[in-house]
Amino acid sequence: MSELLALHRHGPAIEQDGPLPLVLLHAFPLDSRMWEGVVAHLPELPVVTVDAPGFGSSPSPAAVAEALARPADPSLETCADAVAASLHSAGIGRAVVAGLSMGGYTVLALAERHRSLLAGVGLLDTKAEADADAARANRLRVAEEAEGPGGAAAVAPMVDQVLGATTHAERPAVVDRVRGWLAEAPADGIAWGQRAMAGRPTRRSALEDLGVPALVLRGAEDETASQSAAQSMADALRDVEVVVVPRAGHMTAVEDPEAVAAALSALHERAEHRH
Repeated sequence: MSELLALHRHGPAIEQDGPLPLVLLHAFPLDSRMWEGVVAHLPELPVVTVDAPGFGSSPSPAAVAEALARPADPSLETCADAVAASLHSAGIGRAVVAGLSMGGYTVLALAERHRSLLAGVGLLDTKAEADADAARANRLRVAEEAEGPGGAAAVAPMVDQVLGATTHAERPAVVDRVRGWLAEAPADGIAWGQRAMAGRPTRRSALEDLGVPALVLRGAEDETASQSAAQSMADALRDVEVVVVPRAGHMTAVEDPEAVAAALSALHERAEHRH
């Protein structure tokens, strides 16, 4: 199978005897461009950013599910299987994998389904618990709205929710960038992503015997992924560093890419020592 999802390579070439690749999975409803600032601070590492099904340069969710012989119903299991298959097709059998928000949910599914791939895990602005009923209902409402005439307008209000108060007050360029990305979000990706996240189970148990270096990171102003949710994941992990990024909200990788890059670099170094 050729690479199923779009993989974007940065930094040194990936070599058999070289450093472990760092794989980065993006948040909903963005694509791998959200990692550009982080990647710029990691020039010495081989980094692979991945577009989820239906986002960026990746094929539609339906095409991905068909290629994997998976059910067509939206699911993060399909996303995780597609990430694993794409990395294996690229000759990557083991990597440090980090994801933010929806990307974190995919990392959790990888921990459950493709554990041998993971040499280290980064869980950024995410949580291991399933959605509460109200959050699930809201996701399904947004999915339906995105399939209507408004399309990406369904996620436009997210700009107020995913960026911290400091970013709104002091980083107008970041606010404009995220607003632009939201406006470009593909309707089918929005609908699929929301339904996949709405249907995800609690996956805290997937972390309990993971046995690889881990990072749990969140923005101090993140109103979506709480500190208690971060601590719950950290408590399930054995070898974990917990990082709180001050003056940042849910999109830490965009709001303070330097701090996120430093935390990911430290995670990668720990994984290399263990590898």
